[in-house]
Amino acid sequence: MNSIVKIFFGAVIAATLVACGAGAKDKKGEIGDIKVKIEKLKKEKSALDADIRKLEDQLTKADPEAAKLVKKLVTVDTLRIQDFTHFIELQGKIDADGIGYVAPSGQGGQVKAVFAKLGNRVSKGQLLLKLDDAMAKQGVVAAQQMVIGAQQQMGQIKARVDQAQSIYTRYQNLWKQGIGAEIQVVNAKADFDAASAQLRAAQAQVGSAQAQVRLAQEQVNMSNVYAGMSGVIDEMNVKVGEFFSPQSAAMPGSGIRIVNAGNLKIVTNVPDTYISKVKKGEKVEVEIKGSGQAPFTSVISVVGASINPNTRAFVVEAKLPSDPSLKPNQIATMKILDYEVKATVAVPVNVVQSDETSKYVYVMEKSGDKMFARKKTVITGEAYNGLMEIKSGLNGGDLIITAGYQTVYDGQALTTN
Repeated sequence: MNSIVKIFFGAVIAATLVACGAGAKDKKGEIGDIKVKIEKLKKEKSALDADIRKLEDQLTKADPEAAKLVKKLVTVDTLRIQDFTHFIELQGKIDADGIGYVAPSGQGGQVKAVFAKLGNRVSKGQLLLKLDDAMAKQGVVAAQQMVIGAQQQMGQIKARVDQAQSIYTRYQNLWKQGIGAEIQVVNAKADFDAASAQLRAAQAQVGSAQAQVRLAQEQVNMSNVYAGMSGVIDEMNVKVGEFFSPQSAAMPGSGIRIVNAGNLKIVTNVPDTYISKVKKGEKVEVEIKGSGQAPFTSVISVVGASINPNTRAFVVEAKLPSDPSLKPNQIATMKILDYEVKATVAVPVNVVQSDETSKYVYVMEKSGDKMFARKKTVITGEAYNGLMEIKSGLNGGDLIITAGYQTVYDGQALTTN
């Protein structure tokens, strides 16, 4: 029974694969048929256009008055010499060099007071939070007591040093006068040296205790949390009674963020295919929808030094002006100028047509009081913003047909009325 089932399902799968393969072949065949039909119709259209032109020429010769009836109504525009530019358009976002997250300088602690609110403008060094400093203050008091004790001990030792010095001086003077024994001078000198050593140790102990006071005072100062930069608080998620630490400050949505909108920039990723066309210092246009600003000009300030292996793109940045309407993470479009030519001819992209051998456009030429369509073969360049650069084939002042060009032919009589 199992063998029969396996054979059945195997046959079904095979039939399915054959059907899929046949379907793929049928689809390719259908596409090929469509292409053949298109080419056939194009040839038929060319032949019909030629026949129509011949008949219209015959009609014009046989009946000049009838020529008026076959004039094609068109719209023309005079070509002007102009500069042509091409931009790479890329979507990016607004970022800020001045974005900072507030964190305590120590281990943190329980929040006792908050001195700023969301939306407040703050200055660098301004006090924002006060953390619990009770333990730190106790450490200051204990360190100060150590200083007092060390200073008292040092005072006592200094008194012994002064006394030992006085005795040593007296015995030394008597010995010089031949009075007393030398051993008295030696012992007095040893007592003075020992007391002096004790004094130096006591002084070091006082210095150590004073350092402990400074360290304890620094711990107290760490309970004050200050703004590290000037700007506007656009995120405030700290409340009295909560524990605030460097770790919690780094967690998204749980700290204080300050934004300085004075140093804004647009950041975008450029495909590596444009790596030779994008350089630092080159001109860009920036458009920020919803800002109420017209597009403005900037320059590339940063070009990434490496290519992201996943996106195959590199980072590019350009500075933005300071404006209240611009916000970090706002979507913007960067247009990078990658091609520019001076004093050239450009035509609407849609008027450029193609045949089997070349690209062409139709212009209107005047002969006496008559106007005719003329087919002009052109060599095109870049296309951007609805315009195509014409490298050769047209000149400034030519009358390009911008409406009705699809149905005219070379030599056809025209009218613009």
